[in-house]
Amino acid sequence: MPLSTFDPDRYRELLANKTARVQGMLGGFGAPDAEVIPSPDTGFRMRAEFRIWHDGDSLDYVMFRRGEPGTPVPVHHFPIACERIQALMPVLQARLRQDPELRHKLFQAEFLSTLAGDTLVTLVYHRRLDSAWRLRAEALAGELDIAVVGRSRKQKEVIGRDFVTEQLPIEGRNYRYRQYEQAFTQPNAAVNIRMIEWACRHAKPLAGDLLELYCGNGNFTLPLARHFEQVIATELAKTSIRAAQWNLEANGIGNVQMIRLAAEEVTQAMNGEREFRRLADLPRPLADYQLNTVFVDPPRAGLDPATTAMVQRFPSILYVSCNPETLAANLSELTRTHRVEALALFDQFPYTDHMECGVLLQRPA
Repeated sequence: MPLSTFDPDRYRELLANKTARVQGMLGGFGAPDAEVIPSPDTGFRMRAEFRIWHDGDSLDYVMFRRGEPGTPVPVHHFPIACERIQALMPVLQARLRQDPELRHKLFQAEFLSTLAGDTLVTLVYHRRLDSAWRLRAEALAGELDIAVVGRSRKQKEVIGRDFVTEQLPIEGRNYRYRQYEQAFTQPNAAVNIRMIEWACRHAKPLAGDLLELYCGNGNFTLPLARHFEQVIATELAKTSIRAAQWNLEANGIGNVQMIRLAAEEVTQAMNGEREFRRLADLPRPLADYQLNTVFVDPPRAGLDPATTAMVQRFPSILYVSCNPETLAANLSELTRTHRVEALALFDQFPYTDHMECGVLLQRPA
């Protein structure tokens, strides 16, 4: 997000304009009026990354305007970041400036924090990291009460740990989530909570078992599990699977089967086109589950045609989208067999054109 668009005084106006545009895109599918979930107008991002710019003795966080990749813009204040990141940025900058070992060929700094303040900083270098760097990084981590990861080409050095632990209050329960460095996590924790609660509210009256595609670290999986008999959750990224398995155990959730499969592979399995050894770990055959509901949270490209056709076999579809354009394309097919029962717009990315959407589709009886 370019900081030039940051304007808290106009937040409601900007949100209304974005809402009108997205509702216009989705209005032709018979959807009811959208429930609109705003974001806090400042301090909402739990992640941030900056290039590091060296000029003599100075060292600055910088960003670049679109179309001007060679002109660094120093960032002295980053008001969209959470309070923990905002407070840490100048302190870390001062420490890096005065430490030749930590600043030498430092290229980028990445921040990952949580609502509880658990914070990790990744420092990316254009050089090999050695024992001297590690000693200085250990001192830095202790002084600032953070975890540190150092990265260079084909090298990763972990000081303390390479994850943070988030706690999200959802439907009266606190859920613990391990979030790994450089793995995908929802950047706006406040809106993420509202998204999960929206999905749970619409899942509550649905019966049977759940199939979830693109489950990531279990962001939706954990709270949704209490509303279904059994859940089969699928994800391809190894780091996300590792996080999701820890999250399930840490939260005492025992009715979720986590399977490492891509959405295309799940479609092949559901269609009986291929057999996957990974499905042999299920307590019973896939066909024996009462999979009445499917939950999808695909990447920006949306659902491919084969997956779209597969999910149309489910009586209920819960679809969370990060791209209204591809959502509209998918809805043009999904509404041939299903009716849109609920629509929500979640402002995960204030001051940008991006809007997260939630849709409940039901197949008429």
